[in-house]
Amino acid sequence: MKLKTTLLTTLALVLCGTSLPACGGYSGSKYDNMAAMPGIGQANNEEYTEIVENAFVNTTEQNTSYFSIDANTASYPTLRARINDGWGEIDKDAVRVEEMLNYFDYDYATPTDGNILALTSSVFDTPYNNDTKLLTIGLAAQEVEFTQQRNNLVFLIDVSGSMYSSDKLPLVQSAFMLMTENLNDNDRISIVTYASGDAVVLDGVYGSEKKKIAAAIEDLEAGGSTAGSKGITTAYQLAEKYFIEGGNNRVIMATDGDFNVGLTSENALEKLIKQKRESGVYFSIFGVGSGNIKANKMETLALNGNGTYSYIDTVKEAKRALVEEIGGTLLTVAKDVKASVTFNPEYVESFRLIGYENKLLTEDEYNDDATDAGELGSGIP
Repeated sequence: MKLKTTLLTTLALVLCGTSLPACGGYSGSKYDNMAAMPGIGQANNEEYTEIVENAFVNTTEQNTSYFSIDANTASYPTLRARINDGWGEIDKDAVRVEEMLNYFDYDYATPTDGNILALTSSVFDTPYNNDTKLLTIGLAAQEVEFTQQRNNLVFLIDVSGSMYSSDKLPLVQSAFMLMTENLNDNDRISIVTYASGDAVVLDGVYGSEKKKIAAAIEDLEAGGSTAGSKGITTAYQLAEKYFIEGGNNRVIMATDGDFNVGLTSENALEKLIKQKRESGVYFSIFGVGSGNIKANKMETLALNGNGTYSYIDTVKEAKRALVEEIGGTLLTVAKDVKASVTFNPEYVESFRLIGYENKLLTEDEYNDDATDAGELGSGIP
C-alpha cells in the first residue's frame, strides 16, 4: 500500500526543517534479586540495531523522502523499564523515536466512509531549536474488533535457561493467560516451546478449551539452550496446518531474543522469516527481560515477518498489548505501507526525518509493489 502526500503520511512520525511555513501508573520490573540487575551485579549484554541519525537534506537537491512505516512500540516500555530499574547508562540505539511516538494514543480522527486510513497533522515550534519547526502527521487505521475475527494463533514461547527470572517466563505466562480469556470459542490455538529443542505443547485446540490452554501455559518451565529458529519453523507448520482463509493467521513469539542454537545471526534469521511469510501467516514478537535482550534480532524478525515488535515489562503492559489494544497488536488492516513526503522548495529550505532510520527506501523501492514494507494494525495508533 503506497501513500503520497505533500506533507507526511506515517504513524506519529516527526520531520524537522528550516524556513517555514512547512517543515517538517507504571509499577516497575521485578527481579529475583538485586544482584540480577544490570549495572548492579551483571554485565549489560543487550544488543540493538545501530541507529544513524538522518541528516538534513536541502530541498533544491532532493525534496522527497521515501520510507516504510510500521507500528512497533518496543522502545518506550524498554526505556521505561531501564530507567525504573536504575540503569546508569542506556544504549543510545535503544532509543528509536518512531517507536516511542507510536506507543501513545493521540486520539486521532478515525477513518470514515469506508476508508482504511485517516491523516492528522500539526506544526509547532521546536523546543530545542528556534530556527526550526516540527511537523507531525498521524496515521489512524480502521478499527476491527479482535473478537469478530476468526483467529488461528500459535504461541511460540522461549523456555530456555535465559528465561529463568521473574521478569521473563513468568511474565510471558501471565501475558498469554490474559489473552486466553479473550479467545473466541472457534479460534484455533497451538503452543510451541523451544529451548535446546522444540516441543508442541498444544496442537490446534479450540478457543473454547480455555482451561486446557491455561493449564498448558501454567505448566511451562525454563531450562536449556535456545533453539529459536527450530521453534519458528515448527510454529509456522502448525499455523499452516490450521490456516483459516480470510482469518487472522499469526505466530506470536515471546522471548528475550537470545538465539544460540541453530540459526543465530540476523542475516540467517531474516532469510528464514522471509521464507515463512510467503505462507500468508503473520508474525508478532514480544520481548521480555533485561540485561541480555537481543532487540536487533527481534526487530529483524518482526520487520521481515509482516508483523510488529513490542516489549512487555509488567503485567500492566501485557494487559495493554494483549487485551486493551489487541487489535492494533494482532490484526493487520494495511499491508506493506510505504510513505512519500514531498516539500516545496519555495517554502522549505531543508528537512530531516527523525526516526525510521533503518526503514528508508529509494524511489525505485517505493514505486515497486514487490517491496516489502510495514504493516498497520486495527485502530493504530
